[in-house]
Amino acid sequence: MLNRVVVTGLGALTPLGNDVKTFWKNIVAGKSGAAKITKFDSTLFRTQFACELKDFNVTDYLDRTEIKRTDSFTQYALIATDEAIKDSGFDFKAMDPFDVGVIWGTGQGGMETFEQQVTEYALGDGHPRFSPFFVPKFLTNMASGMISIRNGFMGVNYTPISACATSNTAIMEAFNHIRLGKAKIIVTGGSEAPITPVSFGGFSSMKAMSSRNDNPQHASRPFDVDRDGFVMAEGAGALVLEDYEHAVKRGAHIYAEVTGAAMTADAYHMTSTHPEGIGATKAMQLALKESGIGISDVDHLNMHATSTHVGDLSELKAVLALGSIDRLKISATKSMTGHLLGAAGAAEAIVSILSIRDQVIPPTINTEVLDPAIPSNLHIVLKESINHKVKVAMSNTFGFGGHNATVIFRAV
Repeated sequence: MLNRVVVTGLGALTPLGNDVKTFWKNIVAGKSGAAKITKFDSTLFRTQFACELKDFNVTDYLDRTEIKRTDSFTQYALIATDEAIKDSGFDFKAMDPFDVGVIWGTGQGGMETFEQQVTEYALGDGHPRFSPFFVPKFLTNMASGMISIRNGFMGVNYTPISACATSNTAIMEAFNHIRLGKAKIIVTGGSEAPITPVSFGGFSSMKAMSSRNDNPQHASRPFDVDRDGFVMAEGAGALVLEDYEHAVKRGAHIYAEVTGAAMTADAYHMTSTHPEGIGATKAMQLALKESGIGISDVDHLNMHATSTHVGDLSELKAVLALGSIDRLKISATKSMTGHLLGAAGAAEAIVSILSIRDQVIPPTINTEVLDPAIPSNLHIVLKESINHKVKVAMSNTFGFGGHNATVIFRAV
Protein backbone atom coordinates (compact mmCIF):
# COMPACT_ATOMS: atom_id res chain seq x y z
CA MET A 1 0.00 0.00 0.00
CA LEU A 2 1.34 3.43 -0.96
CA ASN A 3 1.77 6.12 1.68
CA ARG A 4 -0.08 9.43 1.43
CA VAL A 5 2.12 12.50 1.03
CA VAL A 6 1.38 15.98 2.37
CA VAL A 7 2.96 19.43 2.38
CA THR A 8 3.87 20.68 5.86
CA GLY A 9 6.30 23.54 5.16
CA LEU A 10 6.80 26.30 2.59
CA GLY A 11 9.61 28.75 1.83
CA ALA A 12 10.06 31.38 -0.88
CA LEU A 13 12.63 33.84 -2.12
CA THR A 14 11.22 35.55 -5.20
CA PRO A 15 11.04 38.82 -7.15
CA LEU A 16 7.69 39.42 -5.43
CA GLY A 17 8.86 38.80 -1.89
CA ASN A 18 11.65 37.30 0.18
CA ASP A 19 9.32 35.10 2.21
CA VAL A 20 6.10 33.19 1.60
CA LYS A 21 3.81 35.74 3.24
CA THR A 22 5.06 38.66 1.14
CA PHE A 23 5.24 36.58 -2.02
CA TRP A 24 1.64 35.41 -1.71
CA LYS A 25 0.36 38.87 -0.78
CA ASN A 26 1.85 40.35 -3.96
CA ILE A 27 0.64 37.44 -6.09
CA VAL A 28 -2.93 37.94 -4.91
CA ALA A 29 -2.59 41.69 -5.47
CA GLY A 30 -1.43 41.15 -9.06
CA LYS A 31 1.95 42.85 -8.73
CA SER A 32 4.73 42.62 -11.30
CA GLY A 33 8.33 41.87 -10.33
CA ALA A 34 9.86 43.14 -13.58
CA ALA A 35 12.24 46.10 -13.81
CA LYS A 36 15.44 47.20 -15.53
CA ILE A 37 18.37 44.94 -14.72
CA THR A 38 20.65 46.11 -11.90
CA LYS A 39 23.06 43.14 -11.78
CA PHE A 40 25.00 44.19 -14.87
CA ASP A 41 24.96 46.81 -17.62
CA SER A 42 22.36 45.55 -20.10
CA THR A 43 22.44 48.61 -22.36
CA LEU A 44 23.70 46.71 -25.41
CA PHE A 45 21.43 43.70 -24.91
CA ARG A 46 18.26 43.10 -26.92
CA THR A 47 16.38 42.65 -23.64
CA GLN A 48 17.32 44.94 -20.76
CA PHE A 49 15.02 43.94 -17.91
CA ALA A 50 14.23 40.97 -15.67
CA CYS A 51 12.53 39.97 -12.44
CA GLU A 52 15.30 40.32 -9.87
CA LEU A 53 15.07 39.87 -6.10
CA LYS A 54 14.18 43.11 -4.32
CA ASP A 55 15.62 44.56 -1.10
CA PHE A 56 17.75 41.46 -0.77
CA ASN A 57 21.10 41.21 0.97
CA VAL A 58 22.48 37.72 1.36
CA THR A 59 24.43 38.75 4.48
CA ASP A 60 21.09 39.13 6.27
CA TYR A 61 20.66 35.35 5.98
CA LEU A 62 24.03 33.61 5.68
CA ASP A 63 27.45 34.09 7.28
CA ARG A 64 30.53 35.15 5.33
CA THR A 65 31.99 31.66 5.14
CA GLU A 66 28.80 30.20 3.66
CA ILE A 67 28.62 33.02 1.13
CA LYS A 68 32.26 32.58 0.08
CA ARG A 69 31.80 28.88 -0.55
CA THR A 70 28.51 28.95 -2.43
CA ASP A 71 27.04 30.26 -5.66
CA SER A 72 23.93 32.41 -5.55
CA PHE A 73 21.67 29.53 -6.61
CA THR A 74 22.79 27.57 -3.53
CA GLN A 75 22.41 30.61 -1.31
CA TYR A 76 18.85 31.09 -2.53
CA ALA A 77 18.18 27.41 -1.83
CA LEU A 78 19.50 27.61 1.73
CA ILE A 79 17.42 30.70 2.49
CA ALA A 80 14.16 29.30 1.11
CA THR A 81 14.62 25.92 2.77
CA ASP A 82 15.42 27.56 6.11
CA GLU A 83 11.99 29.18 5.96
CA ALA A 84 10.25 25.96 4.88
CA ILE A 85 11.92 23.88 7.58
CA LYS A 86 11.01 26.44 10.25
CA ASP A 87 7.47 26.59 8.87
CA SER A 88 7.12 22.81 9.16
CA GLY A 89 7.40 23.21 12.94
CA PHE A 90 9.35 20.01 13.40
CA ASP A 91 12.47 19.24 15.38
CA PHE A 92 14.43 17.30 12.79
CA LYS A 93 17.15 16.56 15.33
CA ALA A 94 14.72 14.21 17.04
CA MET A 95 14.47 12.04 13.91
CA ASP A 96 16.67 9.36 12.44
CA PRO A 97 18.66 11.53 9.99
CA PHE A 98 18.41 8.82 7.34
CA ASP A 99 14.63 9.31 7.28
CA VAL A 100 14.99 12.88 6.01
CA GLY A 101 16.13 13.59 2.44
CA VAL A 102 16.65 16.44 0.00
CA ILE A 103 15.67 16.38 -3.66
CA TRP A 104 16.45 19.82 -5.01
CA GLY A 105 16.27 21.13 -8.56
CA THR A 106 18.07 23.71 -10.65
CA GLY A 107 18.28 24.19 -14.38
CA GLN A 108 21.64 25.97 -14.69
CA GLY A 109 23.34 25.56 -11.34
CA GLY A 110 26.28 27.84 -10.65
CA MET A 111 26.26 29.78 -13.90
CA GLU A 112 27.31 32.96 -12.06
CA THR A 113 30.42 31.29 -10.61
CA PHE A 114 31.35 29.57 -13.88
CA GLU A 115 31.04 32.81 -15.81
CA GLN A 116 33.07 34.81 -13.30
CA GLN A 117 35.91 32.31 -13.10
CA VAL A 118 36.21 31.80 -16.85
CA THR A 119 36.08 35.57 -17.46
CA GLU A 120 38.86 36.19 -14.92
CA TYR A 121 41.01 33.51 -16.55
CA ALA A 122 40.36 34.79 -20.07
CA LEU A 123 41.23 38.36 -19.10
CA GLY A 124 44.24 37.39 -16.99
CA ASP A 125 47.85 36.67 -17.80
CA GLY A 126 47.29 33.00 -18.60
CA HIS A 127 48.14 31.63 -15.17
CA PRO A 128 45.40 29.29 -13.88
CA ARG A 129 44.40 31.13 -10.72
CA PHE A 130 41.08 29.42 -10.15
CA SER A 131 39.31 29.44 -6.83
CA PRO A 132 39.49 26.12 -4.94
CA PHE A 133 35.71 26.54 -4.57
CA PHE A 134 35.16 26.92 -8.33
CA VAL A 135 34.00 23.36 -8.99
CA PRO A 136 31.88 22.80 -5.87
CA LYS A 137 30.23 26.20 -6.33
CA PHE A 138 29.01 25.59 -9.88
CA LEU A 139 28.02 21.92 -9.58
CA THR A 140 24.26 21.61 -10.01
CA ASN A 141 23.92 19.12 -7.13
CA MET A 142 25.61 21.41 -4.62
CA ALA A 143 22.41 23.07 -3.38
CA SER A 144 20.94 19.72 -2.36
CA GLY A 145 24.24 18.78 -0.76
CA MET A 146 24.53 22.02 1.19
CA ILE A 147 20.93 21.81 2.42
CA SER A 148 21.67 18.38 3.86
CA ILE A 149 24.99 19.48 5.37
CA ARG A 150 23.42 22.56 6.95
CA ASN A 151 20.64 20.51 8.56
CA GLY A 152 22.17 17.08 9.04
CA PHE A 153 19.75 15.33 6.67
CA MET A 154 21.31 11.99 5.69
CA GLY A 155 18.57 10.40 3.60
CA VAL A 156 18.15 10.39 -0.19
CA ASN A 157 19.91 13.38 -1.72
CA TYR A 158 20.17 14.36 -5.38
CA THR A 159 19.31 16.87 -8.09
CA PRO A 160 17.07 16.03 -11.04
CA ILE A 161 17.38 18.36 -14.03
CA SER A 162 14.73 18.85 -16.71
CA ALA A 163 15.27 22.51 -17.66
CA CYS A 164 12.22 24.60 -16.75
CA ALA A 165 10.31 21.50 -15.65
CA THR A 166 12.95 20.78 -13.00
CA SER A 167 11.11 21.82 -9.83
CA ASN A 168 8.05 19.77 -10.67
CA THR A 169 10.37 16.86 -11.42
CA ALA A 170 11.96 17.28 -7.98
CA ILE A 171 8.55 17.44 -6.28
CA MET A 172 7.46 14.33 -8.16
CA GLU A 173 10.59 12.45 -7.11
CA ALA A 174 10.12 13.47 -3.47
CA PHE A 175 6.47 12.42 -3.65
CA ASN A 176 7.41 9.00 -5.03
CA HIS A 177 10.14 8.36 -2.46
CA ILE A 178 7.84 9.10 0.46
CA ARG A 179 4.86 7.16 -0.80
CA LEU A 180 7.11 4.16 -1.44
CA GLY A 181 8.32 4.33 2.16
CA LYS A 182 11.90 5.33 1.30
CA ALA A 183 11.75 8.49 3.43
CA LYS A 184 9.46 10.11 5.97
CA ILE A 185 10.29 13.73 5.12
CA ILE A 186 11.92 15.28 2.05
CA VAL A 187 12.84 18.92 1.50
CA THR A 188 12.26 19.69 -2.16
CA GLY A 189 11.88 22.54 -4.62
CA GLY A 190 14.28 24.48 -6.79
CA SER A 191 16.48 27.55 -7.11
CA GLU A 192 17.95 29.53 -9.97
CA ALA A 193 20.34 32.47 -10.32
CA PRO A 194 20.40 32.98 -14.10
CA ILE A 195 20.57 36.75 -14.44
CA THR A 196 24.17 36.97 -15.64
CA PRO A 197 25.49 38.48 -18.90
CA VAL A 198 26.19 35.10 -20.52
CA SER A 199 23.02 33.31 -19.44
CA PHE A 200 20.85 36.31 -20.15
CA GLY A 201 22.60 36.97 -23.43
CA GLY A 202 22.06 33.40 -24.57
CA PHE A 203 18.32 33.53 -24.04
CA SER A 204 18.20 37.01 -25.55
CA SER A 205 19.95 35.87 -28.73
CA MET A 206 17.34 33.14 -29.12
CA LYS A 207 14.68 35.87 -29.10
CA ALA A 208 12.91 33.83 -26.45
CA MET A 209 12.55 36.80 -24.10
CA SER A 210 10.35 39.85 -24.39
CA SER A 211 12.09 42.99 -25.64
CA ARG A 212 9.47 45.39 -24.29
CA ASN A 213 12.22 47.52 -22.71
CA ASP A 214 10.05 50.63 -22.47
CA ASN A 215 7.49 48.88 -20.27
CA PRO A 216 9.01 45.97 -18.31
CA GLN A 217 6.18 45.57 -15.81
CA HIS A 218 3.76 44.82 -18.63
CA ALA A 219 6.13 42.68 -20.69
CA SER A 220 5.05 39.24 -19.49
CA ARG A 221 1.58 38.94 -21.01
CA PRO A 222 0.46 35.33 -21.43
CA PHE A 223 -2.29 34.71 -24.00
CA ASP A 224 -2.18 38.32 -25.23
CA VAL A 225 -2.24 38.83 -28.97
CA ASP A 226 0.91 40.98 -28.67
CA ARG A 227 2.95 38.71 -26.40
CA ASP A 228 6.60 38.55 -27.44
CA GLY A 229 8.41 36.24 -25.02
CA PHE A 230 9.13 35.50 -21.38
CA VAL A 231 10.77 37.61 -18.68
CA MET A 232 13.71 35.98 -16.89
CA ALA A 233 13.58 35.74 -13.10
CA GLU A 234 15.67 34.50 -10.18
CA GLY A 235 14.90 32.99 -6.80
CA ALA A 236 13.83 29.81 -5.03
CA GLY A 237 10.82 27.92 -3.77
CA ALA A 238 10.91 25.20 -1.09
CA LEU A 239 8.43 22.61 0.13
CA VAL A 240 8.62 20.13 2.99
CA LEU A 241 6.87 16.93 1.92
CA GLU A 242 5.99 14.43 4.61
CA ASP A 243 4.40 11.05 5.10
CA TYR A 244 0.79 11.75 6.06
CA GLU A 245 0.71 9.42 9.07
CA HIS A 246 3.96 10.88 10.34
CA ALA A 247 2.60 14.41 9.98
CA VAL A 248 -0.69 13.58 11.74
CA LYS A 249 1.10 11.81 14.60
CA ARG A 250 3.18 14.89 15.37
CA GLY A 251 0.23 17.27 14.97
CA ALA A 252 1.70 19.07 11.98
CA HIS A 253 -0.06 21.83 10.10
CA ILE A 254 -0.91 20.33 6.70
CA TYR A 255 -1.25 22.71 3.75
CA ALA A 256 -2.36 20.17 1.16
CA GLU A 257 -1.88 16.64 -0.08
CA VAL A 258 0.16 15.75 -3.16
CA THR A 259 -2.09 13.30 -5.00
CA GLY A 260 -0.48 12.89 -8.40
CA ALA A 261 2.56 13.79 -10.47
CA ALA A 262 3.69 12.74 -13.92
CA MET A 263 6.16 13.45 -16.69
CA THR A 264 6.27 12.89 -20.43
CA ALA A 265 8.48 13.93 -23.33
CA ASP A 266 7.41 15.71 -26.51
CA ALA A 267 10.15 14.03 -28.60
CA TYR A 268 9.64 16.93 -30.97
CA HIS A 269 12.09 19.87 -30.77
CA MET A 270 15.01 21.16 -28.71
CA THR A 271 13.33 24.34 -27.53
CA SER A 272 9.74 24.38 -28.79
CA THR A 273 6.76 22.56 -27.34
CA HIS A 274 4.72 20.28 -29.56
CA PRO A 275 2.26 22.61 -31.35
CA GLU A 276 -0.69 20.36 -30.46
CA GLY A 277 0.44 19.85 -26.85
CA ILE A 278 0.33 16.06 -27.13
CA GLY A 279 2.99 15.44 -24.48
CA ALA A 280 1.48 18.01 -22.12
CA THR A 281 -1.95 16.41 -22.43
CA LYS A 282 -0.53 13.00 -21.55
CA ALA A 283 1.36 14.33 -18.52
CA MET A 284 -1.82 15.88 -17.16
CA GLN A 285 -3.84 12.74 -17.90
CA LEU A 286 -1.34 10.56 -16.04
CA ALA A 287 -1.26 12.88 -13.03
CA LEU A 288 -5.06 12.98 -12.94
CA LYS A 289 -5.29 9.20 -13.19
CA GLU A 290 -2.84 8.81 -10.34
CA SER A 291 -4.93 11.24 -8.29
CA GLY A 292 -8.07 9.24 -9.02
CA ILE A 293 -9.89 12.23 -10.52
CA GLY A 294 -10.81 13.78 -13.85
CA ILE A 295 -10.18 17.26 -15.19
CA SER A 296 -13.77 18.14 -14.18
CA ASP A 297 -12.64 17.79 -10.53
CA VAL A 298 -9.83 20.36 -10.88
CA ASP A 299 -10.71 23.85 -9.70
CA HIS A 300 -7.50 25.74 -10.48
CA LEU A 301 -4.80 25.24 -13.09
CA ASN A 302 -1.62 27.27 -12.83
CA MET A 303 -0.32 27.05 -16.37
CA HIS A 304 3.30 27.06 -17.51
CA ALA A 305 2.31 29.88 -19.92
CA THR A 306 5.54 31.83 -20.37
CA SER A 307 4.11 34.39 -22.83
CA THR A 308 5.45 32.87 -26.04
CA HIS A 309 3.27 32.48 -29.12
CA VAL A 310 3.68 28.74 -29.66
CA GLY A 311 3.96 27.70 -26.01
CA ASP A 312 0.82 29.41 -24.69
CA LEU A 313 -1.40 28.08 -27.47
CA SER A 314 -0.04 24.54 -27.38
CA GLU A 315 -0.65 24.31 -23.63
CA LEU A 316 -4.23 25.54 -24.02
CA LYS A 317 -4.79 22.92 -26.72
CA ALA A 318 -3.43 20.33 -24.31
CA VAL A 319 -5.89 21.42 -21.63
CA LEU A 320 -8.85 21.34 -24.04
CA ALA A 321 -7.95 17.79 -25.03
CA LEU A 322 -8.58 16.64 -21.43
CA GLY A 323 -12.35 16.89 -21.72
CA SER A 324 -14.89 18.89 -19.72
CA ILE A 325 -13.32 22.07 -18.35
CA ASP A 326 -16.46 24.02 -17.44
CA ARG A 327 -15.43 24.54 -13.80
CA LEU A 328 -11.70 24.97 -14.42
CA LYS A 329 -10.22 28.37 -13.63
CA ILE A 330 -6.87 29.11 -15.28
CA SER A 331 -4.12 31.52 -14.29
CA ALA A 332 -0.57 32.20 -15.43
CA THR A 333 1.45 33.64 -12.57
CA LYS A 334 4.63 34.07 -14.62
CA SER A 335 2.92 37.27 -15.74
CA MET A 336 3.87 38.52 -12.26
CA THR A 337 6.92 36.55 -11.13
CA GLY A 338 8.63 36.23 -14.48
CA HIS A 339 10.10 32.86 -15.38
CA LEU A 340 12.29 31.36 -12.63
CA LEU A 341 13.44 28.62 -15.02
CA GLY A 342 14.38 25.58 -12.91
CA ALA A 343 12.76 27.16 -9.84
CA ALA A 344 9.48 28.04 -11.59
CA GLY A 345 7.63 24.88 -10.62
CA ALA A 346 8.46 25.31 -6.93
CA ALA A 347 7.23 28.90 -6.82
CA GLU A 348 4.09 27.94 -8.71
CA ALA A 349 3.49 24.92 -6.48
CA ILE A 350 3.43 27.32 -3.54
CA VAL A 351 0.89 29.47 -5.38
CA SER A 352 -1.25 26.40 -6.10
CA ILE A 353 -1.11 25.24 -2.49
CA LEU A 354 -1.98 28.66 -1.08
CA SER A 355 -4.86 28.99 -3.52
CA ILE A 356 -6.30 25.92 -1.77
CA ARG A 357 -5.60 27.30 1.69
CA ASP A 358 -7.14 30.73 1.05
CA GLN A 359 -9.72 29.80 -1.62
CA VAL A 360 -8.30 32.42 -3.95
CA ILE A 361 -7.27 32.09 -7.58
CA PRO A 362 -4.56 34.56 -8.57
CA PRO A 363 -4.76 36.58 -11.76
CA THR A 364 -3.01 36.62 -15.08
CA ILE A 365 -1.95 40.25 -15.39
CA ASN A 366 -1.02 42.33 -18.46
CA THR A 367 -3.27 40.43 -20.87
CA GLU A 368 -5.13 43.21 -22.65
CA VAL A 369 -6.44 41.53 -25.82
CA LEU A 370 -6.77 37.74 -25.86
CA ASP A 371 -5.24 36.02 -28.83
CA PRO A 372 -8.18 35.29 -31.16
CA ALA A 373 -6.87 31.74 -31.53
CA ILE A 374 -7.81 31.05 -27.90
CA PRO A 375 -11.16 29.23 -27.56
CA SER A 376 -13.87 31.21 -25.78
CA ASN A 377 -14.83 28.36 -23.43
CA LEU A 378 -11.60 28.68 -21.44
CA HIS A 379 -12.01 30.59 -18.16
CA ILE A 380 -8.76 32.52 -17.75
CA VAL A 381 -8.66 34.67 -14.61
CA LEU A 382 -7.49 38.07 -15.84
CA LYS A 383 -6.30 41.26 -14.15
CA GLU A 384 -7.54 40.54 -10.59
CA SER A 385 -7.70 37.59 -8.21
CA ILE A 386 -11.04 35.94 -7.59
CA ASN A 387 -12.47 34.25 -4.51
CA HIS A 388 -13.38 30.74 -5.54
CA LYS A 389 -13.74 27.32 -3.98
CA VAL A 390 -10.49 25.46 -4.61
CA LYS A 391 -10.24 21.86 -3.49
CA VAL A 392 -7.88 20.65 -6.23
CA ALA A 393 -5.11 22.62 -7.94
CA MET A 394 -2.89 21.49 -10.78
CA SER A 395 0.42 23.02 -11.83
CA ASN A 396 2.23 22.56 -15.16
CA THR A 397 5.86 23.14 -16.09
CA PHE A 398 7.61 22.40 -19.38
CA GLY A 399 11.29 22.54 -20.30
CA PHE A 400 13.69 22.75 -23.23
CA GLY A 401 14.33 19.24 -24.48
CA GLY A 402 10.61 18.47 -24.55
CA HIS A 403 10.08 17.80 -20.83
CA ASN A 404 6.52 18.01 -19.47
CA ALA A 405 5.80 17.79 -15.74
CA THR A 406 2.48 18.09 -13.90
CA VAL A 407 1.80 18.04 -10.14
CA ILE A 408 -1.62 17.94 -8.46
CA PHE A 409 -2.47 19.14 -4.94
CA ARG A 410 -5.68 18.56 -2.97
CA ALA A 411 -7.15 19.93 0.22
CA VAL A 412 -6.94 17.59 3.21
